[in-house]
Amino acid sequence: MESSPVKKDLVVLVDEKLDTSHQCPLAAQKANNILGCIKTSVASRSREGILPFYSALVRPHLESCVQLWSPQRRTDMELLEWVQRRATKIIRGLEQLAHKNRLREFGLFSLEKRRLWGDLIAAFQYLNGACRKDGENLFSKACCDRTRSNDFKLKEGRFRLDIRKKFFSMRVVEHWNRLPSDIAEAPPHSRSSWIGL
Repeated sequence: MESSPVKKDLVVLVDEKLDTSHQCPLAAQKANNILGCIKTSVASRSREGILPFYSALVRPHLESCVQLWSPQRRTDMELLEWVQRRATKIIRGLEQLAHKNRLREFGLFSLEKRRLWGDLIAAFQYLNGACRKDGENLFSKACCDRTRSNDFKLKEGRFRLDIRKKFFSMRVVEHWNRLPSDIAEAPPHSRSSWIGL
């Protein structure tokens, strides 16, 4: 049996150290190829012509299974954001604006912010939704009477390996604990409205 430094699991590349940085160039390449097809096949360069294609065909490749392989290195984050930067530059009329200003003009958010929102939504679903049993295994509630933001705080684990701190169940805890109580303790049926994507 041949050994391999990288294995594919759930369409995500993971190496023997549980590092998923191999996934970022792959996702960026797929998304960039589709963006190239859109650029050559769509005649209109208007916002209405490009943004729906980008949202439906390109961005899903940059966000699929992202709770598992969320980029941790700044170079990987910039590689993914470069695809979105390229997509917004295709649209005529605002090419001279800075990337942040173009995102604001088009009503888009950075992929980093979308990943954070995705993490919080996934945590909410694990803790309150259809995956409650799995959520109890992924997260543990912190025992603390003094809570500034919400009463449903999660416990932060301690680990010797830095890679473990980057896992979904660890990286989302700090952000979850800062949520106001009306969001963290919202009923499951309201999960689609408490934060917008």
